[in-house]
This record gives sequence, C-alpha cells and structure tokens, in this order.
Amino acid sequence: MVSVIATLRHHTDEVSCCAFSPSLLATSSGDKTLRVYSAADFSELPFSPLSGHGYGVHCCRFSSCGGFLLSCSTDGSVIVWSSGTGEVTAVLQHPGRSPLRVCALAPDSSLLLAGACDGTVALWDFSSKTLRRCSAASEASVVACCFSPCGQMFVTGCTHGDLKLWDTDISLLHALRDAHDLGVTCCSFAPQFKIGDDGCCVEFRLASCGQDSQLKIWIVSQREGAGRELLPKKKKPFDSEQLSAGGTAASRQEGGELLTKSLFGSETLGALLYTLKQHDRYVTAVALSPTMPWIATGSMDKTVNVWRIERDGVSRTEAESRQTACHGRNLPGHSRLLVADWSEEDVQTWLCEEGLQELVSIFKANNIDGAELSQLDKETASELGIESVGLRGRLLRKIEALKAEQSGSEAPDEFLCPITRELMKDPVIAADGYSYERESIESWIRGKNKTSPMTNLPLQTTLLTPNRSLKTAITRWKSSQ
Repeated sequence: MVSVIATLRHHTDEVSCCAFSPSLLATSSGDKTLRVYSAADFSELPFSPLSGHGYGVHCCRFSSCGGFLLSCSTDGSVIVWSSGTGEVTAVLQHPGRSPLRVCALAPDSSLLLAGACDGTVALWDFSSKTLRRCSAASEASVVACCFSPCGQMFVTGCTHGDLKLWDTDISLLHALRDAHDLGVTCCSFAPQFKIGDDGCCVEFRLASCGQDSQLKIWIVSQREGAGRELLPKKKKPFDSEQLSAGGTAASRQEGGELLTKSLFGSETLGALLYTLKQHDRYVTAVALSPTMPWIATGSMDKTVNVWRIERDGVSRTEAESRQTACHGRNLPGHSRLLVADWSEEDVQTWLCEEGLQELVSIFKANNIDGAELSQLDKETASELGIESVGLRGRLLRKIEALKAEQSGSEAPDEFLCPITRELMKDPVIAADGYSYERESIESWIRGKNKTSPMTNLPLQTTLLTPNRSLKTAITRWKSSQ
C-alpha cells in the first residue's frame, strides 16, 4: 500500500531533483533555489530556501551521513552547503565555466564529481576543495554520473547514449556505446556488491535509463589482474520507465504517473510494485529515504509529493524503529545554543541523544547545567559517583566532541564512524558501500546478524576493504589541527 503523506508546493518552477539524508529532504528547481525539509514532519527548515545559484539548479545530493548538501547549476558551479545551518561552506567553479548538469559525491566523501554540458567531468578533492582534474568524457553533455560503492570507480552517461566507466584518475576503463539510443538520463549503482565464489571477482550492479524509455540493469565485473567490463544483467530491458537517482525506484515520465520497482537484491527483479497517479505533469525526480519507508517525487507541476510505503506487513512505526544513529549531530531546541548557555533540561536531553540515559538521574540530582557540563573532567566525574571507567571515558569523549563541534574544529562528518560517531583510525568499506572504523563494524557484524548499520539490509558479504584514501584524508586533517 502506498499513500501520499505530504505535498510540498514551495517551488515556483519545475522540480529538478530530490534527495534524502537520514533526517532531511532536499529539493531543487529551475527557480534557482533549494528547499530543505525535516524528514520527521516535512516542515520547511528556518534557513530554507537556499539561494546561491544564478541560474536553475539541476541536481542536489547529500553526503553519506547527511552533514553536507551539494547542488550544481547552469551557472557552472557546485555549492556545498551545511545541512545543519544552510550556510555555504564552499563554491566550486567548473574550470571552463560550462553549465553543470549533475554532481555526485564518493561514498566516503573524499571526492566530488560534476558533469558539464561541454562533455567534461571535473573532479575535486572534497576535504580540501581543490580541483584534481578536469577531463573530456564525451562529445555530448554529461547528464548522469555515480560512484561505485567502493569509491574507486565512477560511471558517466551522456546525451548521445553512451555509458563509460572510469577510475578516480579519470582514466577510461570501459566504454559502452549507444547504451540508450536517445541518450542516457541517469544512472545509479546498487549499494551492495558481490564477491565471486573464488574470491577473485567483484561484481557491482548498475542501473541506467534513457530517453529510449528503457531501464537497464548492468553488471560491472572486475576480476583480479584483469580489466572491468559492463555486462547486461537482463537481455530484455524494462520498458517505459525512468530510473531515479536513488537507484531503487523508477518513474514513468508521462501523464504524471510514477512506477516503483524493486531493482536490486530481489528474486522478482523488475516486477511492477505500484503505479502512483498524483502529479499533473511529467515526473522529473524521484528519491528514496535511506532509513524510512518514504519516496519523494518531483514534477514539472512544481510540486513534491512524499509517499509512505507499506509492504510485506512492515508498517511505518516498525520502519521508524530501524533508523540508525547517523542523523548528524544537531539537537532540537538547544542545538544553536553554546554549551555554557544550556539549561539543566538541555543537558539531560543531550545525554539521552548521546545514549547516556543512565547518567540522567545523576546529573539531575546534582543540578548540572551547560556551564558545569563544559567544565566537567575526570575528577569531577568521579566525584559525581560515575564509577564505571568505560562510562566515564565515554562521557568525557562526548563532551570533548561537543565542545570541538561548537568551537568549529570538529572533524568533518565523513571522518566519523557512523556507528560510534568517533574519528576513524582504520576506515574500511563494507558491502553496503559505507565506511566504518574496522573494529566497530567487525563488532557490529558479530552481534547484528550481518546487517548494514546504515540501511538495515542484509550485507551480501562480510568482506571489508581498507579505505586508504579516506585514511589519508583523515591523517592530513589531523596534522592541520
């Protein structure tokens, strides 16, 4: 069963893109703005709309943990926004000032990619915001791009219909001519990947769609010591559908209808699940929430609809309980106050937010407010009667992280392990495409029946791949502090 739970009517031009983070929904439009909504009740945030582009915005994307929002525009720029405040943290200009049609961020947020109308792709180091390379990728406009779950490859699609696979040095690995006769419109990797029985072959699934009204599923196969290739998963492509940027839903761009499909990891691959009829004009954007049973759809009718999905007996309440801890570090009510200005109630709320509920009664009995919290040290914690060394250490680390956050020296969100929210020392990539601290994800796998901490879906393999580029970025950031 699918039902509309919200209709957003704030844009004054057609909606071009929708994107979910674990706690937010962002939309972009030809009206030059982005709108940001709470994913709790779909109320627009106080700092929305975001107005920084000089022309229409074509694409918006969140970083993996939702700390940053990216947008690209006909004005030739990518703007990086803080998801918590709406402030501009960086403006990256295409070297040739060519209009940008699409952007993507690597799963570990180490690289930022943008595709341009002149056929080039620009690749930036995201942590330093420096341009690594700008290279020709096509003779036509690059209108689609996505990174592989491992972050070591990316795919581009152009208006001539070609799909191309590249490494992160923008060296061509494989080219598939005329993948879609009338041009590619978007592409997306499945977050999981498969390890061959012999342990030497890695397979990724890629979905692409185009103006030929076809959706196609491809296998990107890489064997150790060999090259990569794109192979069709199905000989007969699905007809009359358009893949969303999220890679798990599809939309038919005719009559305002939306068709959703289960694309990856399903025995009934490509089976029609729902036909949704709500928009008055063509559906132009689709996004699937990573934590909730919600789909957002944007249209040329200038509206965004949010749909709730109930399938296989899973209700909204049950799905909500599956949300992960990766919701950013903003706290309702007191998040914009300095720690020293927090009331006793704010401190107690913060303890609950950080998973320290057992300390609430101690702090309440001792009337600990924000000023006292900021001064709390090991000796004071002992005097309060916190006997557990582990609990005391965890509290002090949380306090230091909180003070670092408010002083502006907090580590970038992508450097923090999604499980512990602590700076990673040995980051690894799991089968869900996310990076974790090795010790934390290994412990999670042992105790959580091999499910992803970020998506709650089964991990296809427990193989962990060292994320050397992220480890280097963290080391570089630490040396600059």
